[in-house]
Amino acid sequence: MTEIVLAIAIGVLSTAGIWLLLRPRTFQVIMGLSLLSYAVNLFIFAMGRLRSGAPPVTSSGLARPELYDDPTPQALVLTAIVISFALTALFLVVLLAARGATGSDHVDGREPAE
Repeated sequence: MTEIVLAIAIGVLSTAGIWLLLRPRTFQVIMGLSLLSYAVNLFIFAMGRLRSGAPPVTSSGLARPELYDDPTPQALVLTAIVISFALTALFLVVLLAARGATGSDHVDGREPAE
């Protein structure tokens, strides 16, 4: 049941992220990138086997590695979270600068026809 919930969460985050990436406003594009990065982080984390209560790998546990958690996906996700936070902050600064220079937050600088 946990795998189904995780797969649905990854699918919803990916779908919402891609939909927001296709929007004309810059802030929506930034939010879409954030949601897509959350979906990728969950996917990478899920690839390290979903186990609860398993101890981390130690030097004495190398005889039976299937009993222990794999620390590599956890390290990758932690690094990706830090990088995506810095990238989002950079995008927001560029968004504010572009809005101040053009007076609009649309991707092409023009108001869309409604």
